[in-house]
Parts: sequence; C-alpha cells; structure tokens
Amino acid sequence: MPLRFLPFMAESVFAGILIGIAGWGFLANPVIGMFLFCVGLIAVVKYRARLYTGTAGFLSGWRDILPLLMVLFGNIVGCLVVAAVSLFSNLALPEAATGIVNARLRVGWVGAAMLAIGCGLLMSLAVDFARRNNDFSDWLPLLFAVPAFILCGFPHCVADAFYCCVYLLNTPDVEWGSLAAYYVAIVLGNFIGCNAYRLCRLRSE
Repeated sequence: MPLRFLPFMAESVFAGILIGIAGWGFLANPVIGMFLFCVGLIAVVKYRARLYTGTAGFLSGWRDILPLLMVLFGNIVGCLVVAAVSLFSNLALPEAATGIVNARLRVGWVGAAMLAIGCGLLMSLAVDFARRNNDFSDWLPLLFAVPAFILCGFPHCVADAFYCCVYLLNTPDVEWGSLAAYYVAIVLGNFIGCNAYRLCRLRSE
C-alpha cells in the first residue's frame, strides 16, 4: 500500500475503534449505551475520522466507491481490534452480541437492508449538521439521531461489525453464509439511506 494511503487507513481504523468502544458500552448497558454512541459519533466528526456512514452520503462520484470500501474495511479492522480487547472483559458482552446478531439474522437479509436504510438516512442528516459546527443546535440532530436509530432497530454497518466480531470471536459454530448475506445487505441499505436526500433531489443548505 502506498505510504500516502496510510493516514487514510489510520483515520478509518480509528473511527472503527471509536464506534467499537461505543458498541462495547451498548452491549454492557443498552439504555446508557444509546447515549455513549453519541460520544463516539461526536468524536468521529470532531477528529474528522473516516466512518462509512459519515462518508457514503457525501461522495462526489462513482470513482469514490473504492475509497469508500477502503473506509469500511478500516472501520471493520478497528472494530475487530476492540472486539479482541473485549475478550479480557468480565462483562457479559458475548451473550449480548449473540442476542443482537441472532435477532438480526431472523429478520433476513431483505428486511435487514430495508431497516438499514433508516439508519443511513439519520446518519447523513446528523453528520451534515454536525460538520457545520456553527452553533450548538447543529449538533442536536446527531444527539437525537443516534438514539433514534438504535430504538428503531435500524442496523448500522460499523456498529454491527463490532457486534459480529464479538460474536465470531466467542462462537465456535457460525452460519457464515447467512451472516455474510446479512452484512452485505446492511452495507447496501446504509448506502441507500445515506444518499436518500440525493435520490429525492433534495439539497442541503
């Protein structure tokens, strides 16, 4: 990998680590964890780290798809790092992650993709406002959007990458086909949701 890509990947991995830590908090306590996710997203925006759902809705063209996939790869690596550290925790993280993953798989990949659209829509809205950084009110969509997508059960492909990593590191028998189909579906669903405002020909002012 050319050296000029190292900062790009480091920013992507760092974003994955931030969301992984937020996901750790959510597995430990879902109610409090909803708001810990806000901290993770705020840190991503303030540090300008590269997060899939903070990038997918702001592409300049199809040539940006490959870099977007590299961002997702870095995010997953970051989540895997945090999941590996979680093996040393005495919290019931594996049980919580298993419950989430099994519930996601029961929905099926079509349903998961449809639900993931809602998360993408909320994330583009939240990130767009937060990037303006002109007033406290610009951060309100982020503070409300994160609990909203969690309460609605909308999958976030990076947060779910952390849950899946915890699940995989603690589960001997895995249905790889179903899990892969589900994950690809939510990645696509998030992408569609992130670009919903473009599909409706709306423009952010």
